Amino acid sequence: MSSSTPSLSDCEAKPQHTSHHSKASSFTQETESPKKAVIDERALIRKIDIRLVPWLALLYLFNFLDRGSVGNAKLYNLEADIGITDRQYLLALTAFFFPYALLEPATNVILRRLKPSKWIPITMLLWGIVMTCHGVIRNFGGLITVRVLLGATEAGLYPGIIFYLSSWYKRSELATRVAVFFSSATLAGAFSGVLATRIVKMDGVGGKAGWEWIFILEGLATVVLGFLSFWVIQDFPDTAKFLTPEERNFVIQRLQDDQKFSAAGESFSIKYVQQSLRDWKTWLAMGIHMGLDGPLYAFSLFTPTIINQGFRATEANLLSVPVYAWGCILTCIIGVLGDRIGTRSYINFALFSTGIIAYIILIVSKSAALSYFAVYLAVSAIYPIIPNSVAWVASNVEGSYKRSVTLGMAIGFGNLNGAVTANIYRAKDRPWYRLGHGLVLMYIIMGLLCSIAYAILLRRENAGRERGERDEVIEGLENKRGNAINGTYESVEAARIAKGDDWSGFRYTL
Repeated sequence: MSSSTPSLSDCEAKPQHTSHHSKASSFTQETESPKKAVIDERALIRKIDIRLVPWLALLYLFNFLDRGSVGNAKLYNLEADIGITDRQYLLALTAFFFPYALLEPATNVILRRLKPSKWIPITMLLWGIVMTCHGVIRNFGGLITVRVLLGATEAGLYPGIIFYLSSWYKRSELATRVAVFFSSATLAGAFSGVLATRIVKMDGVGGKAGWEWIFILEGLATVVLGFLSFWVIQDFPDTAKFLTPEERNFVIQRLQDDQKFSAAGESFSIKYVQQSLRDWKTWLAMGIHMGLDGPLYAFSLFTPTIINQGFRATEANLLSVPVYAWGCILTCIIGVLGDRIGTRSYINFALFSTGIIAYIILIVSKSAALSYFAVYLAVSAIYPIIPNSVAWVASNVEGSYKRSVTLGMAIGFGNLNGAVTANIYRAKDRPWYRLGHGLVLMYIIMGLLCSIAYAILLRRENAGRERGERDEVIEGLENKRGNAINGTYESVEAARIAKGDDWSGFRYTL
């Protein structure tokens, strides 16, 4: 093998790593338009940001608010009023996660086929109705029923929005948008505490308890947002109505320059599902999300309970507000930092390590003040790591359907672990909840180990591609490193489309 012979990776990968303003791609060359030169890229991205991110953040704020408000209601006599034990309450929390996690991979495929402008509003309407029904339950059976239905109806939103954003933005832009969108979850944590203390003052109005009004008012607000979303939510770049034809073409071109070759559209095929299932990245991504989603749900469901060490219910809810505000700020900072430095693995390592320190402190603490400090450390790790990790996973999967399945599986499996962490803060372990803290620590360590393995294997795969070990045979192109075992294609473009991120010229981000 001649060392002077360039590999297919050498010939084709370099043009894919163009500058932020470069438009070099085969798609661009075929669709060059005189109007392209007058498009201001920054102004166009701001236009997209304004139309997409704020509304999605608002929807996710209500999504997280609705999901976690049961923790606030618990502090205002939910258990006593419907006659359930602490164990039954934990079982009801667990019931939410099974339909929520199991349906997520399928909902992403439905989103891609049905279009976001229909699918997202429909899911919001359904879960808003279910949320409102929380306010009329009378027993354990009713609570189980509404939690299962809430899990089923909410399943399509979070992974759908992550996939949706990954279809609009370059890999170097995604984490910032995900962070802004996801920071609404921290705002929901802060807002829910304040909102609960206000709504509960309606106790007795209409013959209903204060906790019932929490569910009813939040559910009705979600229904209103669902109706409005039919007019606000946009579809994918190739059909978005708020863009001109020239702008749509420009967005598709810049995505394809960033190795998102399916940006112009892709027909569904079962092979994309099979590609995701065979990909080792999918399974390690599931491990990473297990390590961050398990702690996320433990934190979001039990923060007032953890803080409630010598504080009354209202004080515990209010003390959670600055914790979530700090998490919101840090989530946005880390999202921007990840896009700027382009190295997401080290951010994951640092944040998981911070979480380990936080939960070690919580385990050994015998002071309410020290535990409250550790809660700040915990939110500093748990919330910022979500957008960094999902952007890292999404950036390393090409093919819109394959990416939708991979994200659905990773996020779905991560959320399934909420069924475990919803049961680990038991009333008999109060006030320090060392068993719960220890299990969350185990999850965080698992996430760190999977992140390390993911980074090592991505680096190894990139090195192999630089050496030409993954080069395909391209008809009419002389390449001594091309190997038929990697596939034979009529053109480089055909190899790109068929193989996605398995194409020899694709480079993974670390």
